[in-house]
Amino acid sequence: MFFPESDEVDVSGDATELAGLALVLLTGQGASRTTTSTSTEAGFGGTALASIEVVGTDGPGVRIAVDPARGALVIEGDRAGLAALADDLRGVAEMDDGGHRHIEYYPDHHYLAADSQPIVVNSPHGGMPLRSAD
Repeated sequence: MFFPESDEVDVSGDATELAGLALVLLTGQGASRTTTSTSTEAGFGGTALASIEVVGTDGPGVRIAVDPARGALVIEGDRAGLAALADDLRGVAEMDDGGHRHIEYYPDHHYLAADSQPIVVNSPHGGMPLRSAD
């Protein structure tokens, strides 16, 4: 989901889907069609994206951007940066509880380019930690 008001992208999937996206990042190229669940956040101003595209480049860093005309999340980057992003995605895919990871640029970020759009990657168990019953 893309939220134009905050310029943020929300990425969700099961562990297999997130690990699959990490694998595409490691290869440095490819595309994946997305699916939208019935619990989409369109009511909060979100727009469902139709695909995620990965493009390998020679330049340093990773740039994450939404192409609204194509409804695509486009991730461009060099091998080292794409591998670092893949590691972050695998970490979320392996979470055994709810939670999420914000991936956004800050000065001296080790792999993101300054003009990258922020993304939130949700645990396969949901975006918030599970609470035990007291």
